[in-house]
Amino acid sequence: MTSTRGLDSAELLDRASTLVPVLRRHALWQEENRRLHEETIQALTDSGLLRMRMPAHHGGGESDLRTLVDVLAELARGDGSTSWTVAVWAISTWMVGMFPDDVQDEVFATPDVRVSGILSPSAMATPTDGGVLLTGRWAFNSGATQSHWNTNAAVMPNAEGELEPIMTLIPLSDLAIIDDWHTAGLRGSGSVTTAAENLFVPQERVLPLGPVLGGRHRSVRNADSPMYRAPFMPTAATTVGATALGLAKAAKEAFFERLPGRKITYTSYDDQSTAPLTHLQVGEAVTKIDEAEFHARRAAAMVDEKGAAEEWTVEERARVRLDVGAVCLRAKEAVDVLNTASGGSSIYRDVPIQRIERDVQTLNLHAIMHPNTNLELYGRILCGLEPNTSFL
Repeated sequence: MTSTRGLDSAELLDRASTLVPVLRRHALWQEENRRLHEETIQALTDSGLLRMRMPAHHGGGESDLRTLVDVLAELARGDGSTSWTVAVWAISTWMVGMFPDDVQDEVFATPDVRVSGILSPSAMATPTDGGVLLTGRWAFNSGATQSHWNTNAAVMPNAEGELEPIMTLIPLSDLAIIDDWHTAGLRGSGSVTTAAENLFVPQERVLPLGPVLGGRHRSVRNADSPMYRAPFMPTAATTVGATALGLAKAAKEAFFERLPGRKITYTSYDDQSTAPLTHLQVGEAVTKIDEAEFHARRAAAMVDEKGAAEEWTVEERARVRLDVGAVCLRAKEAVDVLNTASGGSSIYRDVPIQRIERDVQTLNLHAIMHPNTNLELYGRILCGLEPNTSFL
């Protein structure tokens, strides 16, 4: 067990940087096999980075969000699927700390436990003696096959018969795995579908999702922790946005690694680096990467500095969603420019930029991160309308 408790941001970022060559070495294998390589998981475990968002009293680091964003972006320089999976594990591990303390003790009794999770309530829970019976399926369950526990959302009828969202905590061994992750991007994340049928979940492992989204939970020991006083959606959205930023940085590195000696075919440019077009392309791409980093860090700073010290306004919550959408959009634009400038030879599977392009496109389609959805959400609030979602 490697604790991150007491480590500063620089040390954690250095550990992430050390892993980049390992992640790059296994990136193609992970894409082909649709899961993380065991050496990748072992390296992540040994680094202690999987414990960054674990409660301190269980050996975790309780790292601030700015540090987590920087670490995840660094991991994405090595491989987008790895960064995305670690982001999901970080969010879900953090969520475990919202359950009752005895439930946390059970989960964190497994050394270096990995917890995946799904926020979409795509299952039905039926109340029964001592808990609920759960039936449904959860698609896009990133890292599920390589996790120990799963936080799964569902809906459950209340006393008035109305359906309300809940969050459940389930051992992965209790869920059926549907191997359907055959996708264009983020293939290494193994985001398969999981399913349950009349699965009993004890009451202590059931949380009403509404209070959780509002920043209220059932842990006593974590009640005063700054990490657990931050609102759920701004925290979760900012976390996953970091992968997009890192992919843009990876595209920049991949492009410049291949630039020396490259020519522009069917032109008089024997050296691509001398072409004015190339100068315009890299200048535009780097500007967009800088813009993506601004939005990622603004969102993280908002969560870290504001936390739960005071009430969040609807506009502030929506602005974090706006920032995450902007990270994704600017990152995709930067990757598009560099991918276009990489020539026909870049379409081979062993050339990283084609995988980076597909990964960042996949991120831009995520419902929470989708740029157009988030722009509309923020814009309607600025125009005096109510938000059209409760996921704020």
